[in-house]
Amino acid sequence: METHTLSTAGADLVYDVRGPLPPTDGRPPLFMIGQPMDAAGFAALAARFPERTVATYDPRGLGRSTRKDGRVDHTPQTQADDVHAVIEALGAGPVEMFASSGGAITALAVVAQYPADVTTLVAHEPPLITLTPDGPAAVRARAAVREAYEKRGWGAGMAAFVAMTSWPGEFTDAYFAQPEPDPDAFGLPTQDDGSRDDPLLSDRSWAVSGYRPDAGLLAAAPTRVVIAVGEESQDVQTGRTSVATAELLGQRVSVFPSHHSGFCDAEFGYPGKPDEFAHRLRQVLDGAS
Repeated sequence: METHTLSTAGADLVYDVRGPLPPTDGRPPLFMIGQPMDAAGFAALAARFPERTVATYDPRGLGRSTRKDGRVDHTPQTQADDVHAVIEALGAGPVEMFASSGGAITALAVVAQYPADVTTLVAHEPPLITLTPDGPAAVRARAAVREAYEKRGWGAGMAAFVAMTSWPGEFTDAYFAQPEPDPDAFGLPTQDDGSRDDPLLSDRSWAVSGYRPDAGLLAAAPTRVVIAVGEESQDVQTGRTSVATAELLGQRVSVFPSHHSGFCDAEFGYPGKPDEFAHRLRQVLDGAS
């Protein structure tokens, strides 16, 4: 693996390349992106594509990539510009892309803004919360996570986030009537370290989850777009947002093994099924639905 730093006007972007550039297998590079997950989260999945040239990167302000723009918020449009810059730096033409969570939203913005950059996009569980029928309630639930974080710190905020993302079905009155979850019940810290800059629990990434894809631009792009959902996620928020995104694009979701982080191993807590996930991703990249 080779690590590179691309300096742009707004950030120093660190990206990793596994395999030769240009690729020698006749396939485009496979670019894996997330948000707020950085390149480290894709180590297990990248290792399962030894025959491919795989690129990963840290979004600006996350992991090893530093910001120079004086901002702390994350937006799909800015991140799409960064991804485009890294694709150009690879110098191997358009890429195939696997993008997960907020990275899937960034990837949809890439296809809309730079349609020649990506041949096939597998967008895994984009958390586009305003696309679901209960969008206003989902926005309210997101605000409650931030409130818990602001009031009581990281452990309380993460407990609220876990409760939100594991809630089955729409956010009803029963959801909002629950007591605030106890972080200790999830094995999370109860002490407040005073920080309030977490990109997942603060409002810094609200522009990501509140993004509205332009279906017309996506339909006009030459990119083959596949919306993927984990088999364990279908009843919870990211599963429902995946279905809503696919419907916006006139599609049906493609079902993958495991859950929202199903491509990760035990290094990141609740392990997924990276072997099965990689097999399914390879099928979809090769043209399966």
